[in-house]
Amino acid sequence: MSAFLKNVVDGYNDLMINKRDPRVDGWFLMSSPFPTLLICSCYIYFVKSLGPRLMRDRKPFELRSAIIIYNVIQVVASIYLVYKGLVHAWLFRYSLRCQPVDYSDDPDELIVAQMCWWYYFCKFTEFLDTIFFVLRKKFDQITNLHVIHHSIMPAAVWWGVKFTPGGHATFFGMLNTFVHIIMYTYYLLAAMGPKYQKYLWWKKHLTTMQMIQFITVFFHTAQLFFIECNFPKILAYIMCFNSIMFLSLFSNFYIQAYIKRRRLPTIKKDDDHDDTVKSEVNHRNGKSNDKIANGKSSGKAEKESRGVGKMITNIMTNASAACYIGQNGLYQSNGKAKGTDSCKSKMYSSGHTKSQKIGYSAAEKKHL
Repeated sequence: MSAFLKNVVDGYNDLMINKRDPRVDGWFLMSSPFPTLLICSCYIYFVKSLGPRLMRDRKPFELRSAIIIYNVIQVVASIYLVYKGLVHAWLFRYSLRCQPVDYSDDPDELIVAQMCWWYYFCKFTEFLDTIFFVLRKKFDQITNLHVIHHSIMPAAVWWGVKFTPGGHATFFGMLNTFVHIIMYTYYLLAAMGPKYQKYLWWKKHLTTMQMIQFITVFFHTAQLFFIECNFPKILAYIMCFNSIMFLSLFSNFYIQAYIKRRRLPTIKKDDDHDDTVKSEVNHRNGKSNDKIANGKSSGKAEKESRGVGKMITNIMTNASAACYIGQNGLYQSNGKAKGTDSCKSKMYSSGHTKSQKIGYSAAEKKHL
């Protein structure tokens, strides 16, 4: 056993000393993978256990302004990373077929390495997606897909920055950051209020974009197994595995929400725009005010609803982003939703002990 442990320690030291990129020495969190793993573990513990317990007897925080500012920062940071990646790498210098890592002190490559670190750092700032859910007591929006995605990314990206901050693997970072520009732009508009709903017609494409992203990354990386390219094969295997894993998770979600089209719970309206929500509920369901009291429709209305395929599609689409990482839950209240959840968990928590009236939120009111 002692010989085995010695071999493990020697192998780890050899990896961290002889295989590292010396250009990242001294960079924040780059000395060892354990600080990153510790932060990710604390994140999981807080959002799944500690946070909900701390908020159990507290009122949810009103974080609308903070969420708007956060989304603006995410959009601007993502645009900057994509711009720098294109100018210093993929637009003029890098090959889509094979791009080894240049470990020299070339100015462009040093900038690419720095952008890799900033991309890694942004994976920590994205923890705020979930922390906002906790502080606003949207516990049921903290799905397994959401937590797995956010907790794995920093740990996985760390290895790329430590050993290959540049080259072929940066294609994934570029594509992922581009998707984040679109994603956080959507959440920014959703957080800004009902008057911006007309600009959110493209919500249902977010999940599809994520799936296309993972498929593209898989094939772009898998080609390294069939050509001669001076890029570490072990990282290529890891990237392909991650792509398949996340594609499977997102595909399962897509099947549940779009193909099986399970009925999902509606969402209680916010008090600060009751009239807007009431008008939207009436318009969607074709019901009068007295028929939507207590969040229940008459048998006739339910029958009509089942017969309208478009309305079902709208419900599924509106629920999809909220199930994953949508801050489109900004205008959802703390009413406990009832019904079958396509993600096998209820999507909206209560914070109250008795049933409340439910309806559609203004942030979810756009017809697709």
